[in-house]
This record gives sequence, C-alpha cells and structure tokens, in this order.
Amino acid sequence: MKMRVFVTGATGFVGSAVVDELIKAGHKVLGLARSDAGAKVLAAAGAEVHRGDLEDLESLRNGAAAAEGVIHTGFVHDFSRYKEVCDIDKRAIEALGSVLAGSLRPLIVTSGTAIIAPGRLATEEMVRPADARFPRVSEETVASFVERGVRTSVIRLSPSVHGDGDHGFVPILINLAREKGVSAYIGDGLNRWTGVHRLDTAPLYRLALEKGSAGARYHGVAEEGISFRDIATVIGKKLNLPVVSKTREEAAGHFGWLAAFAGIDCPASSKLTQERLGWRPVQKGLIQDLEQGTYFKI
Repeated sequence: MKMRVFVTGATGFVGSAVVDELIKAGHKVLGLARSDAGAKVLAAAGAEVHRGDLEDLESLRNGAAAAEGVIHTGFVHDFSRYKEVCDIDKRAIEALGSVLAGSLRPLIVTSGTAIIAPGRLATEEMVRPADARFPRVSEETVASFVERGVRTSVIRLSPSVHGDGDHGFVPILINLAREKGVSAYIGDGLNRWTGVHRLDTAPLYRLALEKGSAGARYHGVAEEGISFRDIATVIGKKLNLPVVSKTREEAAGHFGWLAAFAGIDCPASSKLTQERLGWRPVQKGLIQDLEQGTYFKI
C-alpha cells in the first residue's frame, strides 16, 4: 500500500536518502523543512513541504495528522548540549505519537546500537539499558505508544553512518586529527564500532514502514565490528599523520565530548533485521569509503 509519509529530518544526511527512497517506491512524502533552502531541496526532490522544526510541536502534530505514516529521522546534532537535544527529541516523539494514537498508523523513530550491550554482540532482541552518559530516550519514549494503537518501530543506526556528505563522528575524528597532529585511539584500540552506508539505511526505513511489526527494533548495521584502531589508522594514513594510543586518562583531553563514544566497544548484528524485513546492505564498507570516498577532499 502506498502512503503519504511525514518525514522529519527530511533534508538531513539520512533523511534525504529516505525521502528519495520513498518517492522512488511510489510513496508520497511530506517533508519537514525549517528553512527556505530546505524547502527548495525537498520540492526539487519531489516532496511536499511542511514548514516547522523539531521544537515546534504544533507543526509536528499537524504533519503527523496529515499523513498515513511517520518516519522520524530528525535530531539536533549538537553534542555540546547533548542532554538538551535529547529532551527535544523526546518531546518531538511524544507529539508525533499523540496524533497517531489509536490509528494503527506506523511511527518509525531513530536510535543507535552503541550502548545496547557494550563488549557483547548487540541484537535486536536486547533492550537498551539506561545510561546517564547517553540520555537519548527515543526507544523508551516510542515504546509507550504501542499499547496506544500506534505501529511503532525503532531503527537503531550504527555509530558510523557513512557516505558522501557525512557530518557525524568520523568527520569529527578527521578534524581532531588535523587539529592535534595525530590520529588517536584509546588503549589497544580494539574496541569495535559498527558501520552502515547512508544509502543502505534508506531501504531499511522504507521496509520498516511497509511491513514492520509493532514494537519491533531493527538494526541499521552492515558491518558488525570495525576496530577503532583501524579507523584511526586509515585516517592517519590519509592525512600523513602519526597514529597513537591514548590512555583512558588522556582520552578526554584529546577527544573531548567524543571520548565516551571513542572508547566504547559496541559490536552489533543485523541478522534478525535482514531475516524479518528482507533488507540487504550492498554499499561499500566504512574503511573502503574512507580510502576511496570524499572524506579527505577539502
């Protein structure tokens, strides 16, 4: 069934790929835009424009009311005020869910795999534990709407969603290496991150919209575990900089707020997601993307 889908974060790194995927599959997209420039991008992509932002809860409620399904990819990526932006995310999800209550319409929100099971292989069946260092509560917030008649799904994305136009953790690591004169990892650097290309995330959101189960969690993971040292090594090679180890005590001085993420060991599987939705990631991996992509083009 083709739907009219309200997409937040519709001009963002992941959201713009989702918009293109939905339109290509025959769905109609109502995309949230907070600026004239964003509105032009959405219109050019073939989407309807809905003006507003994540803090304008009335605009979110109106967008959800006008749609047959909602995909929430929007997030304020200001990690210097992480708790505050996580609260913005929580209120946005509550506003979207309140409109969909009792309708059985789908609401898909975005979370991450990073803290599901540190040191172990995280699976879709595992519940995200509470951790004050990582106050994003997308999953907990949306879970309350299952019993209120909303077909909710959670897409847990890898710490590194990579590809041209990436402005996430990996570009921050590259900029840190340029600034500090070294590419660093913590300890032995064998802690693992997962990776997924942005163009692989788009069909995952579409499949969750079309056939996701209420209360389901899906993993946007193409590579189960890439050592942080391997990431640091390729950054050092591409920038012609030394690759060095930092102790836990030194990490905050080098990485700043990113130290908590840089030191986490967070392998994750998407086996159940692939089985249940028929999703197959096909794009290049993170290391290959760093080697061949646009990350080091100034």
